[in-house]
Amino acid sequence: MLTFEQKQAIIESFPELTKKEISLKRLNYHFEDSLYEKTIVVEKLHPNGNGFVYVGDLLKYEKLANDKGLVNIRDFDETQLKEIIRDAIEYLSEEVDVLIEEEWISKSGTVLKLVHDQRNWDIYYQNNLEETFGTREAAVEYLTEEGFTQKK
Repeated sequence: MLTFEQKQAIIESFPELTKKEISLKRLNYHFEDSLYEKTIVVEKLHPNGNGFVYVGDLLKYEKLANDKGLVNIRDFDETQLKEIIRDAIEYLSEEVDVLIEEEWISKSGTVLKLVHDQRNWDIYYQNNLEETFGTREAAVEYLTEEGFTQKK
């Protein structure tokens, strides 16, 4: 487990975050350029090493996040902490109305659509939602395992 000082150094390596001291020697780190009302990326970092990172509804973290979209980082290593902070900053700076669509086809001719919409990667058969993934990589892995290739 990283110490408070180590976590603080990692968090402060992100120049887009601003440190704000709160009660009980805890720290919040804000992303002032957030496109949303929410600006706190790292919340309640405590000298005991406990703290939270806001990931909202990112599917990548759905098993770790509480109902407020916060992930406890107490036991995170350096790589995990950097990754979740990068993801949180991207989440708060991403316009959600960007729509990406790709067609994937099986050897038998079945066509599925991979759609990036509202931060998720959704797979559709005709107009029916079949699967939802938090990352494009996970969706592509699924499609590949199921025998689909991207239509050119």
